[in-house]
Amino acid sequence: MKNQPIGRRDFLGTAALGAAGIVLGEPLATLAATSSALKIEEPFHGAVLNHQHGKAVDRGLAIRVSGKAPEGDRVMVSGKEAERQGEKFTAEVVLRDRETNITAISKGNSGRHEDRVRVVWDRHSFPRYRFSIDDNSFFLRDIFQKNYGSLFDCFYMAMLRDLHKKYGAKFTINIYYTTADGFDISQFPDRYKPEWRDCSNWLKLAFHAYADKPDRPYQDTPPKKLLADLDLVAHEIHRFAGAQSYAPPTVIHWGMTRQESLKPLFSRGVRVLSGYFRMPNGRYDVNYRYDDVISEYVAAHDAWKDFRSGIVCSRVDIVCNSTPVDRVASTLEPLSKNPDPAEIMDLFTHEQYFWPFYTRYIPDHAQRLDTTIRWVTERGYKPVFYHEGFLGAPA
Repeated sequence: MKNQPIGRRDFLGTAALGAAGIVLGEPLATLAATSSALKIEEPFHGAVLNHQHGKAVDRGLAIRVSGKAPEGDRVMVSGKEAERQGEKFTAEVVLRDRETNITAISKGNSGRHEDRVRVVWDRHSFPRYRFSIDDNSFFLRDIFQKNYGSLFDCFYMAMLRDLHKKYGAKFTINIYYTTADGFDISQFPDRYKPEWRDCSNWLKLAFHAYADKPDRPYQDTPPKKLLADLDLVAHEIHRFAGAQSYAPPTVIHWGMTRQESLKPLFSRGVRVLSGYFRMPNGRYDVNYRYDDVISEYVAAHDAWKDFRSGIVCSRVDIVCNSTPVDRVASTLEPLSKNPDPAEIMDLFTHEQYFWPFYTRYIPDHAQRLDTTIRWVTERGYKPVFYHEGFLGAPA
């Protein structure tokens, strides 16, 4: 398969995909080709919808479907006649299943046109947050070199435990296999296994990359290399911490992979990938190489499902090492007031900024985490792991 971005219409079985030699599997092959004369504009194909996006009804969620169609045509949306106003159409659809295909068909003087989207209902959604920490290796090296009697003799681990005790916080720690000075996690002893087990209900270890450098290690790397590195790290986590402490990756280093790596990652248990989905230099980045249409959508919402791979993309809401304490509230408050990104807070930071020897050390880094976690806790958000259930909610 050619390594190219994929967009909304590429998920609907267009001729362009066929010309590129891309074969769509279920459930995408069941979605009809679309016509520019008829378009479902809301909801977006792959949208993850919760109670904030509709009205709860008996065993379902009623949502509004809207779009455009030739003026004067009769439009049916999932078997129900839509209301018309000029080119616009709207209709109510009730979601009753985890995933629902929504079909719009128009008939009139312009002929017959059809469009379909598929959406996900986050049926058991509740306000929740996931906290992940990237680029981890220094704390494992510190424990190894100092030969501590306990994991929590390391200040970093003690800090995370304090935040857990104070707020009930849970953390996913994304780790490297090796550091630049020759330490690698195959050297890490397994004698701390009982402690890892005892804290596994709130602390998980996951693959991030083989090493910190080079930058963007998997942006153009074949899936085989990415999976080999993942398996190497997963093996060591199981060895020194136990299966109960392992979590599937939720962030690949730099948030960039080839598109053909996504289905193999799904086969390794990956269900959610977090990224920035931002446009710092005129183009979207840290977005797993999705195109601008998808990246723009994820940038404004909690989540989006790629039916082609099965993976859900989540947008990071705050990066603590980049957010001073006095800007935490102003960063999160607008998100909590907007129904699209309000339900799930994806909280994030990087390990290296905790260490005084690091050139960009942040002395109040721990305070930034405390302020962020306190903010979401006081507003009713509950800590979750994304790999449990659906984005941390019951499936």
